[in-house]
Amino acid sequence: MTIAEIKQTVEIKMDQSIAAFKNNLTKIRTGRANPAMLDSVQVDYYGSMVPITQVANVSLIDSRTVSVQPWEKGMGSKIEKAIRDSDLGLNPSSMGDLIRVPMPAMSEERRKELTKVVRGEGENAKIAVRNLRRDANEAVKKAVKDKLASEDDQKRSETDIQKVTDRHIIDIDRLVVAKEQEIMAV
Repeated sequence: MTIAEIKQTVEIKMDQSIAAFKNNLTKIRTGRANPAMLDSVQVDYYGSMVPITQVANVSLIDSRTVSVQPWEKGMGSKIEKAIRDSDLGLNPSSMGDLIRVPMPAMSEERRKELTKVVRGEGENAKIAVRNLRRDANEAVKKAVKDKLASEDDQKRSETDIQKVTDRHIIDIDRLVVAKEQEIMAV
């Protein structure tokens, strides 16, 4: 693998780490409703567990209420049970064939707990990025050892990889601060 390929691969993998981190952040509940927070809920659909978005239309009614519209008549109770049994702490209510999922107001204490969770997720994302940096630097050292690149190329590429790492860590910090502000906003 050439040094250019190593740099390109590490950048792609770091971008994927940031995308996974953003996905994890959407699952952390704020005071506002978000249809994506139900993405992790699995519903029993004729014996197999499927995401709620594959059996119902999930949308917002207002800033504090999510609506779930099942595509089949008999699925309403199963969807309601799946939401109630999930670890999201939500209490859906059925109105005919429409399920309303109101977001309970969060206490100050709960908001502070969630900011700690966000910081922890951010730290995990940074660790993932740093591990990718280490792997890329080891791959460059191996290329030098195998005489595929010079030591000058190694120094240059390590500097470039560090710049990419720093940029991704700044992105993670920015996402953590934005999510904390979103959580603490009443």
